Amino acid sequence: MASTETPTGVNGPTRARIDARTLRRDRWWLSPLTTFVVFTAFVIYATWRAFSGANYYASPYLSPLYSPCLTNLCVEGSSDFGQPFSWWQLSPALLILIFPLGFRMTCYYYRKAYYRAFWLSPPSCAVAEPHKKYTGETRLPLILQNIHRWFWYAAMVIACVLTFDLVLSFRNAEHEWGHMGLGSLVLLINVALIWLYTLSCHSCRHILGGRLRHFSKHPVRYKLWTWVSKLNERHSMLAWASLFSVALADLYIYLLATGVITDVRFF
Repeated sequence: MASTETPTGVNGPTRARIDARTLRRDRWWLSPLTTFVVFTAFVIYATWRAFSGANYYASPYLSPLYSPCLTNLCVEGSSDFGQPFSWWQLSPALLILIFPLGFRMTCYYYRKAYYRAFWLSPPSCAVAEPHKKYTGETRLPLILQNIHRWFWYAAMVIACVLTFDLVLSFRNAEHEWGHMGLGSLVLLINVALIWLYTLSCHSCRHILGGRLRHFSKHPVRYKLWTWVSKLNERHSMLAWASLFSVALADLYIYLLATGVITDVRFF
């Protein structure tokens, strides 16, 4: 039986009747296709690494996918915050990744990116989506996107932990201070991009100045809001750059842990 439900999306009764899917002449499909391929590749790689539960620590470097390591399954030397979750018997990464993953999956930019690339909602500007109904983020499960701000708080904690890992990387394999290797530089770049991505978040901008009625009465918050606003202009670029840096940092440590390469020591 044919559906009698009235469409509410681009095919709704109040929308213009255009038979063509789009009047655009450019390669509008290239951006969502690239997002689909790159994001899928990262998800496959991160899933494999998260479930492997091995080769994530090469003293003194700890993979950002496993930091902090909080279970009794952690490799010796990788648990710098104790093992409060000793009952956890799965990969230690699965206990931690929910927070940075939740932050990214609810991120305003990433939502636009994967809505277009995976759900075609819509696939691009001025391109009709294939869905007959549109409810936005007003129903389950998409209404849960509203918890993004809370994931931002967790992301700030994770960024602090990764910074702590960076400090620890300025040691040698025997944990003696005053040394630096290529791994330290890799982690430094990753931590810098993580902080820039986290601080450029729309939620961070709103927390600093979104509800202020008189900026003149809050000069410090206004200055911080101004800085974050400048970062926010590059939020999409930082989102991708930090995603790549996490994967590359983990890959570098994986290659060290498996003995494929050796760390280049500067001093």
